[in-house]
Amino acid sequence: MLNINKSIEETRMDIALEGRLDTTTSPKLEEEIKADIAGIKELNFDLSSLAYISSAGLRVLLAAQKIMNEQGAMTVKNVSDEIMEIFDMTGFSEILTIVQPEAEAAAE
Repeated sequence: MLNINKSIEETRMDIALEGRLDTTTSPKLEEEIKADIAGIKELNFDLSSLAYISSAGLRVLLAAQKIMNEQGAMTVKNVSDEIMEIFDMTGFSEILTIVQPEAEAAAE
């Protein structure tokens, strides 16, 4: 089960994910992104409520990153330790721009 909370404000899209991003649910996220990504300059993912991500979910994030490399910037926020470990093991921590809450607080 995956809940996708998406909001769009001008050229910014925020997507908060809750649940599991896996083979079953990743096509739903891919559709949500593709439906509105044209003209988006800033794409932000909030993963604070994401419990699990599979290789299918990683593929969707990678596809979004490739699009945003051409038209703007993508940020992934509030990554749990479990998801961060997957990002580290797969090399995604080097590909994605990941902002953790303590880093945001230090920047303010």
